[in-house]
Amino acid sequence: MANRLTQDPHAGGAGEREKVLELAIGREVRAFRRQQAMTVAELAALAGLSIGMLSKIENGNTSPSLTTLQTLANALSVPLTSFFRRFEEQRAAVHTKSGQGVETERAGTRANHQYNLLGHIGANTSGVIVEPYLITLTEASDTFPTFQHDGIETIYMLEGVVDYRYGDASYRLEAGDTLFFDADAPHGPETLITLPARYLSIISYPQTK
Repeated sequence: MANRLTQDPHAGGAGEREKVLELAIGREVRAFRRQQAMTVAELAALAGLSIGMLSKIENGNTSPSLTTLQTLANALSVPLTSFFRRFEEQRAAVHTKSGQGVETERAGTRANHQYNLLGHIGANTSGVIVEPYLITLTEASDTFPTFQHDGIETIYMLEGVVDYRYGDASYRLEAGDTLFFDADAPHGPETLITLPARYLSIISYPQTK
């Protein structure tokens, strides 16, 4: 049937994909119903469905026709496409094996201070860009400038000891310590106490259009 959201179950994993779609649609129908403080019986009555059928749709146990979904969309006063939004979202994971991070330079990078970019997730759906770095400091005599940039930064100390400057304060960071801060204030490792020092720096900031 042209107006059914079904696929050939023999077409290479189509059955699993259909099930995921049914579950995603069911979650959206239930979420919109609850947002409007409607019971299953009330929505079923508005859409001309049985309570049992609506329950099956919300639980992802049936593949509703487009006509049925349009009726539900009208009853809930939402666009038909709203039922598909989570299914269409793209999720990405970036897996970087040990030693394979991309060595890069950032503003203010100094000799014997190594930056490895471990991945990059852009703002396709979340509106946020995330950049994780592995930073290695190996030379005590080299000075290190402070940074200022947009976004939120999280520092997680892996080894070594540093005094980390943030604004007017200084924090002694040892292995296992975390520092979380708004990155538009001056910040950076001020005094290198025990070397080598390695820490993760995870920066997140909104995508600019």
